[in-house]
Amino acid sequence: MGFKPLPAAIAIAIGLLIWFAIPVPAGVTANAWHLLALFVATIAAIIGKAMPIGALSMVAIALVALTGVTSDKPANAIADALSSFANPLIWLIGVSIMISRGIIKTGLGARIGYLFIAVWGKKTIGIAYSLALSELILAPVTPSNTARGGGIIHPIMRAIAGSYDSDPEHGTQGRIGRFLALSNYHANPITSAMFITATAPNPLVVKLIADVTGAKISLTWGTWALAMLLPGLVALALMPLIVYWLNPPEIKSTPNAAQFARDRLREMGPVTRGELIMLGVFGVLLGLWAGIPAFVFGPGAAIDPTTTAFIGLSLCLITGVLNWDDVIKEKSAWDTIVWFGALVMMATFLNKLGLIAWFAKSIEGGIGQLGLGWMGASALLMLAYLYAHYAFASTTAHITAMFAAFYGAGLALGAPALPFALMMAAASNIMMTLTHYATGTSPVIFGSGYATLGEWWKTGFVMSVVLILIWLVVGGAWWKVLGYW
Repeated sequence: MGFKPLPAAIAIAIGLLIWFAIPVPAGVTANAWHLLALFVATIAAIIGKAMPIGALSMVAIALVALTGVTSDKPANAIADALSSFANPLIWLIGVSIMISRGIIKTGLGARIGYLFIAVWGKKTIGIAYSLALSELILAPVTPSNTARGGGIIHPIMRAIAGSYDSDPEHGTQGRIGRFLALSNYHANPITSAMFITATAPNPLVVKLIADVTGAKISLTWGTWALAMLLPGLVALALMPLIVYWLNPPEIKSTPNAAQFARDRLREMGPVTRGELIMLGVFGVLLGLWAGIPAFVFGPGAAIDPTTTAFIGLSLCLITGVLNWDDVIKEKSAWDTIVWFGALVMMATFLNKLGLIAWFAKSIEGGIGQLGLGWMGASALLMLAYLYAHYAFASTTAHITAMFAAFYGAGLALGAPALPFALMMAAASNIMMTLTHYATGTSPVIFGSGYATLGEWWKTGFVMSVVLILIWLVVGGAWWKVLGYW
């Protein structure tokens, strides 16, 4: 059987209930309401893991086309259902994931991690900062936060912990493993928040912001990176200290860790041709995404971010760092393109059909009656949006389900468009801190057994509060300096 019966039955029941049993509200068209039924059923199926998200997306595309909720003409309906596959943001994230394969294949990611540990690994806290800095360097060109935190950094962290016999199977995780595992994890949401290309759902946030504002707010890669730079760096500076305070390691000094990293670097040998090429591609991507051509030669020289990603992938293929088989086998990239395309399509048509505006108006009415003013109202919206993630096992599902309506409600209540967009974008990543199922990286690191469920949730909640305060205070002041409000 290709699906899990119970979560599939629940998702179908929810969809049928909305479609047939709940009357279409005043001000909402029947097509918009029926698309909502399909959308909510899809999100419920994703939360319940009724099928892999890519498979569910294929089913959703088929149902949108079959039911004609976007158009009465069958040819137009299937064209609408497939329309998002021409969206550049979808290909930006997919192609960037393909490029990140080169970081793993060449060993560049591991080398960067060991280099930092060789320099700062003499203290346990220094290892944590080394892991965080490695995350930061890799984040702009590693859109899979799971690949970055779980696939590149986590094996390095486990090797270091193992060298001090800090092993959950031996009951010695408290030596340094628990502290390093939680530091490994909590660097991941912070670096994900700092770049559009640091995690797959961020371009979805950009798309939803543009849709809600009628393209008046269109976040570029450079604008996002600059806005998140200072709060992100402050968060990375404080995170290991807070995790250290909450989960103090038994071993405070680790002189062997630096030697261990140097030994690993010696085993890796000299920097390879592939690593040098990846460094070059890394530099090209950052330069073009940051808008250097436009800065030097004028606006006419600007290169679209998705075009930049294709340039980077082309360089990897031409130089042989990646071959076509590598690209074909990068399942996470193709999977992301499929599910991202389907969810963006459904969210786009919910907006076009007026459902998001209606829902935002309903939220606005409820919160507006509290008389909080725009600051209190937008803070309440942001907190409700963020902590709703306890009910989600997918950041993508959460963002698709709630972001546009909550952002639109904040704007209607008077929140300044750009700062509120940035705060909601940050919250879309901060929410990853909360649980052991919050994002793909969570089960990888939690599953290694270094932290108990209670330790994970306690640290996650405290970090969520700290990160919210950093983005509100440091971020708010920084955006004021930048002239964003």
